[in-house]
Amino acid sequence: MAGESKTEKATDKKRRDERKKGNIFLSNDIITLISLLGAFFLMKLYFPSIYGNIKQYLTEYMDYAGTRMEITNNVVSDMTFGFVIAFIKIAMPVMLVSMALIIISTVFQTKLLFSTESLMPKFSRLSPMQGVKRIFSVRSIVEVLKGLIKITILFVILYNFVKKHILNFPELMSVDLISSCAFMLEMIMDMVINIGIAFTAISVFDYFYQWWEYERQMKMTKEEVKEEYKQLEGDPKVKGKIKETQRKMAMSRMMQAVPNADVVVKNPTHFAVALKYDLNKNSAPIVVAKGQDELALRIIQVAEESGVYVVENRPLARALYSSVDVNQEIPADYYGAIAEILVYVYKLKKKL
Repeated sequence: MAGESKTEKATDKKRRDERKKGNIFLSNDIITLISLLGAFFLMKLYFPSIYGNIKQYLTEYMDYAGTRMEITNNVVSDMTFGFVIAFIKIAMPVMLVSMALIIISTVFQTKLLFSTESLMPKFSRLSPMQGVKRIFSVRSIVEVLKGLIKITILFVILYNFVKKHILNFPELMSVDLISSCAFMLEMIMDMVINIGIAFTAISVFDYFYQWWEYERQMKMTKEEVKEEYKQLEGDPKVKGKIKETQRKMAMSRMMQAVPNADVVVKNPTHFAVALKYDLNKNSAPIVVAKGQDELALRIIQVAEESGVYVVENRPLARALYSSVDVNQEIPADYYGAIAEILVYVYKLKKKL
Protein backbone atom coordinates (compact mmCIF):
# COMPACT_ATOMS: atom_id res chain seq x y z
CA MET A 1 0.00 0.00 0.00
CA ALA A 2 3.06 2.24 0.19
CA GLY A 3 2.73 5.13 -2.21
CA GLU A 4 -0.84 4.20 -3.17
CA SER A 5 -2.86 7.35 -3.79
CA LYS A 6 -6.12 8.03 -1.99
CA THR A 7 -8.66 8.41 -4.76
CA GLU A 8 -11.84 6.97 -3.21
CA LYS A 9 -14.41 8.93 -1.24
CA ALA A 10 -14.69 8.06 2.43
CA THR A 11 -17.25 5.39 3.25
CA ASP A 12 -20.01 5.86 5.80
CA LYS A 13 -18.19 3.56 8.21
CA LYS A 14 -15.00 5.59 8.09
CA ARG A 15 -16.95 8.81 8.61
CA ARG A 16 -18.61 7.27 11.68
CA ASP A 17 -15.29 6.02 13.03
CA GLU A 18 -13.57 9.38 12.49
CA ARG A 19 -16.50 11.17 14.09
CA LYS A 20 -16.13 9.00 17.20
CA LYS A 21 -12.47 10.08 17.32
CA GLY A 22 -13.51 13.74 17.18
CA ASN A 23 -12.23 14.21 13.63
CA ILE A 24 -15.00 16.31 12.09
CA PHE A 25 -15.45 19.20 9.70
CA LEU A 26 -15.41 22.51 11.57
CA SER A 27 -14.80 26.16 10.59
CA ASN A 28 -13.63 28.24 13.56
CA ASP A 29 -13.85 31.45 11.52
CA ILE A 30 -17.63 31.00 11.21
CA ILE A 31 -17.94 30.58 14.98
CA THR A 32 -15.79 33.64 15.72
CA LEU A 33 -17.61 35.82 13.20
CA ILE A 34 -21.09 34.91 14.43
CA SER A 35 -20.23 35.41 18.10
CA LEU A 36 -18.48 38.78 17.57
CA LEU A 37 -21.18 40.22 15.30
CA GLY A 38 -23.87 39.06 17.69
CA ALA A 39 -22.08 40.66 20.64
CA PHE A 40 -21.59 43.99 18.85
CA PHE A 41 -25.18 44.24 17.64
CA LEU A 42 -26.45 43.36 21.12
CA MET A 43 -24.26 46.13 22.54
CA LYS A 44 -25.89 48.57 20.13
CA LEU A 45 -29.40 47.50 21.20
CA TYR A 46 -28.34 47.34 24.83
CA PHE A 47 -26.51 50.68 24.80
CA PRO A 48 -29.16 52.72 26.72
CA SER A 49 -29.10 50.16 29.52
CA ILE A 50 -25.28 50.06 29.48
CA TYR A 51 -25.14 53.85 29.70
CA GLY A 52 -27.69 53.89 32.51
CA ASN A 53 -25.79 51.30 34.56
CA ILE A 54 -22.48 53.08 34.07
CA LYS A 55 -24.02 56.42 35.01
CA GLN A 56 -25.67 54.92 38.08
CA TYR A 57 -22.43 53.29 39.26
CA LEU A 58 -20.35 56.44 38.74
CA THR A 59 -22.96 58.60 40.47
CA GLU A 60 -23.15 56.25 43.45
CA TYR A 61 -19.34 55.99 43.54
CA MET A 62 -18.84 59.77 43.51
CA ASP A 63 -21.52 60.28 46.17
CA TYR A 64 -20.05 57.51 48.28
CA ALA A 65 -16.51 58.84 47.92
CA GLY A 66 -17.64 62.34 48.87
CA THR A 67 -19.10 61.16 52.17
CA ARG A 68 -16.08 59.10 53.31
CA MET A 69 -13.06 60.79 54.80
CA GLU A 70 -11.05 57.60 55.34
CA ILE A 71 -10.48 54.53 53.18
CA THR A 72 -11.22 51.50 55.31
CA ASN A 73 -11.75 47.82 54.56
CA ASN A 74 -15.49 48.37 54.57
CA VAL A 75 -15.17 51.20 52.04
CA VAL A 76 -13.04 49.06 49.72
CA SER A 77 -15.43 46.12 50.16
CA ASP A 78 -18.50 48.25 49.35
CA MET A 79 -16.82 49.79 46.30
CA THR A 80 -15.69 46.38 45.03
CA PHE A 81 -19.14 44.90 45.52
CA GLY A 82 -20.72 47.82 43.66
CA PHE A 83 -18.24 47.43 40.80
CA VAL A 84 -18.97 43.68 40.50
CA ILE A 85 -22.72 44.33 40.42
CA ALA A 86 -22.31 47.03 37.76
CA PHE A 87 -20.02 44.78 35.70
CA ILE A 88 -22.53 41.93 35.85
CA LYS A 89 -25.35 44.20 34.72
CA ILE A 90 -23.29 45.65 31.86
CA ALA A 91 -21.21 42.72 30.60
CA MET A 92 -23.14 39.58 31.55
CA PRO A 93 -25.91 39.85 28.87
CA VAL A 94 -23.32 40.42 26.14
CA MET A 95 -21.15 37.54 27.41
CA LEU A 96 -24.12 35.18 27.67
CA VAL A 97 -25.31 35.98 24.15
CA SER A 98 -21.80 35.59 22.78
CA MET A 99 -21.40 32.21 24.53
CA ALA A 100 -24.83 31.10 23.29
CA LEU A 101 -23.91 32.01 19.71
CA ILE A 102 -20.61 30.12 20.03
CA ILE A 103 -22.44 27.03 21.31
CA ILE A 104 -25.17 27.22 18.65
CA SER A 105 -22.75 27.69 15.75
CA THR A 106 -20.53 24.90 17.08
CA VAL A 107 -23.43 22.49 17.60
CA PHE A 108 -24.76 23.32 14.14
CA GLN A 109 -21.46 22.18 12.61
CA THR A 110 -20.65 19.27 14.95
CA LYS A 111 -24.22 17.99 15.45
CA LEU A 112 -23.83 17.53 19.23
CA LEU A 113 -20.59 15.58 18.98
CA PHE A 114 -18.73 14.90 22.22
CA SER A 115 -15.58 12.83 21.98
CA THR A 116 -12.87 12.25 24.58
CA GLU A 117 -10.47 10.63 22.11
CA SER A 118 -9.42 14.01 20.73
CA LEU A 119 -8.37 15.00 24.28
CA MET A 120 -6.05 12.02 24.68
CA PRO A 121 -2.32 12.81 24.31
CA LYS A 122 -0.74 11.66 21.06
CA PHE A 123 3.01 11.14 21.23
CA SER A 124 3.26 11.37 17.45
CA ARG A 125 2.69 15.10 17.84
CA LEU A 126 6.01 15.32 19.69
CA SER A 127 7.91 14.08 16.65
CA PRO A 128 10.10 16.85 15.15
CA MET A 129 9.50 15.55 11.64
CA GLN A 130 5.73 15.64 12.13
CA GLY A 131 6.06 19.16 13.48
CA VAL A 132 8.03 20.29 10.42
CA LYS A 133 5.44 18.70 8.14
CA ARG A 134 2.63 20.53 9.92
CA ILE A 135 4.48 23.84 9.69
CA PHE A 136 4.99 23.54 5.95
CA SER A 137 1.67 21.87 5.18
CA VAL A 138 -0.99 23.37 2.92
CA ARG A 139 -3.24 23.99 5.92
CA SER A 140 -0.54 26.00 7.72
CA ILE A 141 0.15 28.09 4.63
CA VAL A 142 -3.56 28.81 4.21
CA GLU A 143 -3.88 29.79 7.87
CA VAL A 144 -0.92 32.19 7.56
CA LEU A 145 -2.41 33.74 4.43
CA LYS A 146 -5.79 34.13 6.17
CA GLY A 147 -4.09 35.84 9.11
CA LEU A 148 -2.24 38.25 6.84
CA ILE A 149 -5.44 39.04 4.93
CA LYS A 150 -7.33 39.70 8.18
CA ILE A 151 -4.60 42.01 9.49
CA THR A 152 -4.49 43.87 6.18
CA ILE A 153 -8.27 44.29 6.12
CA LEU A 154 -8.33 45.54 9.70
CA PHE A 155 -5.54 48.01 8.99
CA VAL A 156 -7.27 49.36 5.86
CA ILE A 157 -10.66 49.69 7.60
CA LEU A 158 -9.14 51.39 10.67
CA TYR A 159 -7.12 53.75 8.48
CA ASN A 160 -10.19 54.75 6.48
CA PHE A 161 -12.20 55.10 9.69
CA VAL A 162 -9.67 57.45 11.27
CA LYS A 163 -9.21 59.38 8.03
CA LYS A 164 -12.96 59.85 7.65
CA HIS A 165 -13.79 60.87 11.25
CA ILE A 166 -10.62 62.46 12.60
CA LEU A 167 -11.98 65.96 12.00
CA ASN A 168 -15.16 65.12 13.94
CA PHE A 169 -13.40 64.14 17.17
CA PRO A 170 -12.79 67.73 18.41
CA GLU A 171 -16.49 68.50 17.95
CA LEU A 172 -17.39 65.80 20.49
CA MET A 173 -16.01 68.06 23.24
CA SER A 174 -18.84 70.53 22.70
CA VAL A 175 -21.76 68.09 22.97
CA ASP A 176 -23.26 66.28 25.96
CA LEU A 177 -22.04 62.87 27.03
CA ILE A 178 -25.03 60.90 25.73
CA SER A 179 -24.80 62.43 22.26
CA SER A 180 -21.04 61.94 22.23
CA CYS A 181 -21.33 58.27 23.21
CA ALA A 182 -24.14 57.68 20.71
CA PHE A 183 -22.06 59.25 17.94
CA MET A 184 -19.02 57.12 18.85
CA LEU A 185 -21.21 54.02 18.96
CA GLU A 186 -22.58 54.75 15.49
CA MET A 187 -19.07 55.18 14.12
CA ILE A 188 -17.89 51.99 15.78
CA MET A 189 -20.90 50.02 14.48
CA ASP A 190 -20.25 51.37 10.99
CA MET A 191 -16.68 50.12 11.26
CA VAL A 192 -17.88 46.76 12.67
CA ILE A 193 -20.28 46.30 9.75
CA ASN A 194 -17.49 46.91 7.25
CA ILE A 195 -15.24 44.49 9.13
CA GLY A 196 -18.10 41.97 9.33
CA ILE A 197 -18.71 42.11 5.57
CA ALA A 198 -15.02 41.52 4.82
CA PHE A 199 -14.68 38.79 7.43
CA THR A 200 -17.88 37.12 6.19
CA ALA A 201 -16.23 36.66 2.81
CA ILE A 202 -13.15 35.20 4.54
CA SER A 203 -15.33 32.92 6.69
CA VAL A 204 -17.23 31.62 3.66
CA PHE A 205 -13.90 30.87 1.99
CA ASP A 206 -12.67 29.19 5.18
CA TYR A 207 -15.86 27.12 5.43
CA PHE A 208 -15.48 25.69 1.93
CA TYR A 209 -11.72 25.27 2.35
CA GLN A 210 -12.17 23.35 5.63
CA TRP A 211 -14.78 21.18 3.92
CA TRP A 212 -12.42 20.51 0.98
CA GLU A 213 -9.50 19.77 3.30
CA TYR A 214 -11.62 17.48 5.46
CA GLU A 215 -12.87 15.52 2.44
CA ARG A 216 -9.31 15.29 1.10
CA GLN A 217 -8.01 13.89 4.37
CA MET A 218 -10.91 11.45 4.59
CA LYS A 219 -10.25 9.91 1.20
CA MET A 220 -9.27 6.25 1.10
CA THR A 221 -7.19 4.02 -1.09
CA LYS A 222 -8.88 1.28 -3.07
CA GLU A 223 -7.19 -1.28 -0.83
CA GLU A 224 -8.63 0.39 2.29
CA VAL A 225 -12.11 0.26 0.76
CA LYS A 226 -11.67 -3.44 0.00
CA GLU A 227 -10.44 -4.17 3.53
CA GLU A 228 -13.34 -2.28 5.04
CA TYR A 229 -15.79 -4.16 2.82
CA LYS A 230 -14.27 -7.42 4.04
CA GLN A 231 -14.74 -6.32 7.64
CA LEU A 232 -18.36 -5.39 7.05
CA GLU A 233 -19.40 -8.24 4.80
CA GLY A 234 -16.88 -10.80 5.95
CA ASP A 235 -13.90 -12.27 4.15
CA PRO A 236 -15.19 -14.40 1.22
CA LYS A 237 -12.82 -17.21 2.21
CA VAL A 238 -14.03 -17.17 5.79
CA LYS A 239 -17.65 -16.94 4.67
CA GLY A 240 -17.05 -19.91 2.35
CA LYS A 241 -15.61 -21.96 5.20
CA ILE A 242 -18.54 -21.04 7.44
CA LYS A 243 -21.04 -22.05 4.77
CA GLU A 244 -19.17 -25.31 4.19
CA THR A 245 -19.21 -26.03 7.92
CA GLN A 246 -22.92 -25.23 8.11
CA ARG A 247 -23.58 -27.45 5.10
CA LYS A 248 -21.70 -30.35 6.69
CA MET A 249 -23.56 -29.91 9.98
CA ALA A 250 -26.91 -29.83 8.16
CA MET A 251 -25.97 -32.93 6.18
CA SER A 252 -24.89 -34.70 9.37
CA ARG A 253 -28.24 -33.92 11.03
CA MET A 254 -30.04 -35.05 7.89
CA MET A 255 -28.19 -38.36 7.78
CA GLN A 256 -28.96 -38.91 11.48
CA ALA A 257 -32.68 -38.62 10.65
CA VAL A 258 -32.58 -41.32 7.95
CA PRO A 259 -32.67 -44.31 10.40
CA ASN A 260 -35.90 -42.91 11.89
CA ALA A 261 -37.64 -42.54 8.50
CA ASP A 262 -40.58 -44.71 7.46
CA VAL A 263 -39.53 -45.15 3.85
CA VAL A 264 -36.97 -43.95 1.29
CA VAL A 265 -38.13 -43.32 -2.27
CA LYS A 266 -35.33 -43.67 -4.83
CA ASN A 267 -34.73 -43.23 -8.58
CA PRO A 268 -32.85 -45.71 -8.44
CA THR A 269 -29.38 -44.19 -7.76
CA HIS A 270 -29.69 -40.55 -8.86
CA PHE A 271 -32.27 -39.36 -6.31
CA ALA A 272 -33.32 -40.50 -2.83
CA VAL A 273 -35.92 -38.95 -0.52
CA ALA A 274 -36.52 -40.18 3.05
CA LEU A 275 -40.06 -39.71 4.41
CA LYS A 276 -41.51 -39.92 7.91
CA TYR A 277 -45.10 -39.64 8.99
CA ASP A 278 -46.15 -39.07 12.61
CA LEU A 279 -49.92 -38.95 12.86
CA ASN A 280 -49.80 -37.12 16.23
CA LYS A 281 -47.39 -34.37 15.12
CA ASN A 282 -47.84 -33.87 11.40
CA SER A 283 -50.81 -33.48 9.10
CA ALA A 284 -48.82 -35.01 6.24
CA PRO A 285 -45.56 -36.95 5.72
CA ILE A 286 -42.41 -34.81 5.93
CA VAL A 287 -39.12 -35.09 4.07
CA VAL A 288 -36.40 -35.77 6.65
CA ALA A 289 -33.57 -36.23 4.14
CA LYS A 290 -32.93 -35.99 0.43
CA GLY A 291 -29.94 -36.25 -1.86
CA GLN A 292 -28.70 -36.61 -5.40
CA ASP A 293 -26.10 -38.94 -6.90
CA GLU A 294 -23.44 -39.71 -4.24
CA LEU A 295 -25.54 -38.36 -1.40
CA ALA A 296 -28.51 -40.36 -2.64
CA LEU A 297 -26.42 -43.53 -2.48
CA ARG A 298 -25.37 -42.70 1.09
CA ILE A 299 -29.00 -42.18 2.12
CA ILE A 300 -29.97 -45.50 0.57
CA GLN A 301 -27.04 -47.25 2.26
CA VAL A 302 -27.87 -45.83 5.70
CA ALA A 303 -31.54 -46.72 5.24
CA GLU A 304 -30.77 -50.32 4.29
CA GLU A 305 -28.34 -50.68 7.19
CA SER A 306 -30.97 -49.30 9.58
CA GLY A 307 -33.78 -51.48 8.28
CA VAL A 308 -35.71 -48.65 6.60
CA TYR A 309 -37.67 -49.79 3.55
CA VAL A 310 -36.41 -48.43 0.22
CA VAL A 311 -38.98 -48.19 -2.57
CA GLU A 312 -38.08 -47.38 -6.17
CA ASN A 313 -40.36 -44.86 -7.87
CA ARG A 314 -38.46 -42.79 -10.37
CA PRO A 315 -40.96 -39.97 -11.18
CA LEU A 316 -42.03 -39.62 -7.54
CA ALA A 317 -38.45 -39.49 -6.22
CA ARG A 318 -37.46 -36.81 -8.76
CA ALA A 319 -40.62 -34.79 -8.09
CA LEU A 320 -40.20 -34.88 -4.30
CA TYR A 321 -36.50 -33.93 -4.56
CA SER A 322 -37.28 -30.92 -6.75
CA SER A 323 -40.36 -29.55 -4.97
CA VAL A 324 -39.96 -30.30 -1.25
CA ASP A 325 -37.23 -29.07 1.12
CA VAL A 326 -35.94 -30.97 4.13
CA ASN A 327 -38.24 -30.84 7.19
CA GLN A 328 -41.20 -29.75 5.05
CA GLU A 329 -44.48 -31.56 4.53
CA ILE A 330 -45.17 -32.99 1.10
CA PRO A 331 -47.70 -31.12 -1.11
CA ALA A 332 -51.24 -32.45 -1.39
CA ASP A 333 -50.55 -33.49 -4.99
CA TYR A 334 -48.44 -36.40 -3.72
CA TYR A 335 -50.75 -37.59 -0.94
CA GLY A 336 -52.19 -40.44 -3.01
CA ALA A 337 -48.85 -41.83 -4.24
CA ILE A 338 -47.20 -41.55 -0.80
CA ALA A 339 -50.23 -43.09 0.91
CA GLU A 340 -50.00 -46.18 -1.30
CA ILE A 341 -46.28 -46.55 -0.51
CA LEU A 342 -46.82 -46.10 3.27
CA VAL A 343 -49.68 -48.61 3.28
CA TYR A 344 -47.43 -51.07 1.46
CA VAL A 345 -44.60 -50.47 3.96
CA TYR A 346 -46.88 -50.79 6.99
CA LYS A 347 -48.22 -54.15 5.66
CA LEU A 348 -44.66 -55.43 5.25
CA LYS A 349 -43.81 -54.40 8.82
CA LYS A 350 -46.89 -56.21 10.18
CA LYS A 351 -45.91 -59.41 8.39
CA LEU A 352 -42.53 -59.21 10.11
